[in-house]
Amino acid sequence: MVQEEFDAFQRVDHTASAEREQRLGYLSVHYLVRLGSNRTKLSEYKKFDGLTAEIQVRTVLQHAWAEIEHDIRYKSTSTIPQAISRRFLTLAGLLEIADHEFEAIQKEDAYIRANARTLIEERRLNEVEITPDALRSYLDVRLGSDDRISDFTYDWMAKILLSLGFQNLGQVDECISGLDDDKLSRIALGGRGGQVSRFEVLLAASMEENFVKNHAWGERTWYRELLRRWRENLRKAGITVGSYQPRKVE
Repeated sequence: MVQEEFDAFQRVDHTASAEREQRLGYLSVHYLVRLGSNRTKLSEYKKFDGLTAEIQVRTVLQHAWAEIEHDIRYKSTSTIPQAISRRFLTLAGLLEIADHEFEAIQKEDAYIRANARTLIEERRLNEVEITPDALRSYLDVRLGSDDRISDFTYDWMAKILLSLGFQNLGQVDECISGLDDDKLSRIALGGRGGQVSRFEVLLAASMEENFVKNHAWGERTWYRELLRRWRENLRKAGITVGSYQPRKVE
């Protein structure tokens, strides 16, 4: 992005092997940049024509190292004691390992998310762990997407499913299989609810007391009353309320 947005006329990579041997712990890429002619020809940028700026690109941990090193090593009026230098080197190694591990975790998380979406598309739902991202992908397929739903809602709903004893999306799909979300929502709620509201109605209709008993809000009077009204509306409409309970998967 730096090279695309600016005229980057110098690049110094302190992550290169030679640099790393000389200064263990400081890993950063430095750019000297100017605004390109596409910017400086505009009136608001003309005054910056020819000016040079430095941009340093590094991770949060690399920045932490740079700040600590600068405060202790470069502001010192005398040579750093050998014991401190050794501790600096130890810390440098730990930060570098942590950086690599964070990067590996990010890559693995991205892979798991992408793989979960693929498994959902292939209907291999028993292989998909219940996570907010996987739940969103599943509900988008099963109930239709709904851009109004926040990340927090999917996170909360995933926690509810785990508290109800679900271990994978295959069990969730089995629980609500054959149920018409639009029809049940209109009966229970009096109208077509949002994606997650319709999903909650399906769970309540399929699980009945198992839903109330194990739900995080099951002890709250207002929520129990809400579910009671849902069930009454469903029964009045001739809908049989089930008692599904997910089996524990070893």
